[in-house]
Amino acid sequence: MIKQELDRIKDRISDPSFLANKGLSNEVGIHVFCYDPADELIVEDYIRRLKSEANTAYRIIECDLYEIFLSLLEDKRVLKSIDGLEEKRGKEYLLNQLQKIATPEALLARMDYSPHVKGQDVLFMTGIGKIHPFMRSHKMLDSMQHLFADIPIVMFYPGTFNGQTLSLFGEFLDGHYYRAFNLL
Repeated sequence: MIKQELDRIKDRISDPSFLANKGLSNEVGIHVFCYDPADELIVEDYIRRLKSEANTAYRIIECDLYEIFLSLLEDKRVLKSIDGLEEKRGKEYLLNQLQKIATPEALLARMDYSPHVKGQDVLFMTGIGKIHPFMRSHKMLDSMQHLFADIPIVMFYPGTFNGQTLSLFGEFLDGHYYRAFNLL
């Protein structure tokens, strides 16, 4: 089932209307591809293969939020001390401290690039499940609209989206977000 869904992505992101963000009623082109968390490795492999294809109508820019998160922690020189901090101060303290470092603005500063190639670039936002609970996806989507308004964004989401509410892993209410569209 997941492989058939993934195979449909290529056709969708190759569509010139999709690449130009047309037909969205003046909304930002944010799209959600939901999948069963058990299929994470299949999805990662598909994205890797899709990015490596040559002579396509699109150029995929992948931003793995978890990898960006780790690089932020490394730059702040706190990555190696996380284990000890959790033991000394507890999970709640650690979560609060990491959320102060990994703000949507800090993550977006690492994701931003220029120039965007309008009509060709597609931003793939991955690592959503891996960065939980440090970052909530609806907060990222709210914060990134102004930076990427000219290119489509596809958030690969291990959970469900009913057009209004995101549910990570089908277990956690991740937040309400009504500006996104289901990719397929």
